[in-house]
Amino acid sequence: MESRERVPDLPAPYEGVWRFTAPAVDASVPRARHAVRDLLKRQGVPLEDGILHGLLLIVSELVTNAVKHAALLSPELAVEVAIGAEWVRVSVEDDHPYRPTALVTDHGQTGGRGLLLVREITGEAGGSCQVEHTAGGGKIIWAALPLKTGL
Repeated sequence: MESRERVPDLPAPYEGVWRFTAPAVDASVPRARHAVRDLLKRQGVPLEDGILHGLLLIVSELVTNAVKHAALLSPELAVEVAIGAEWVRVSVEDDHPYRPTALVTDHGQTGGRGLLLVREITGEAGGSCQVEHTAGGGKIIWAALPLKTGL
């Protein structure tokens, strides 16, 4: 009988953490979305189409929030993408101390639903999202989604 050593599980080739900064201006919203999309494609991350579209919408919403609400105190924002074997997490960090909450808004308003949308997308996908304070007094808003539904 031949004995075989078990080879430890190796990380998936697409796993890692990437971070980039951008000015807190409107043009950074599509740039961040495209940068995240291109990174996921370049790394060969096996994302379902629905998860990918939701993730890119989340990136747009989080960067938009930082541009609209934090730019005065935080002229630069950071976007981080962390990819694991079965999940992807995006976060946006700024230096503004205000910690937003996802509140039910008046349907007559034209804005104010960004975090509600982020929470809804992550919840439907089986993921999670959070707002956390940074050591420097700013905040990080992140959302983590499974690569495939039903995980």
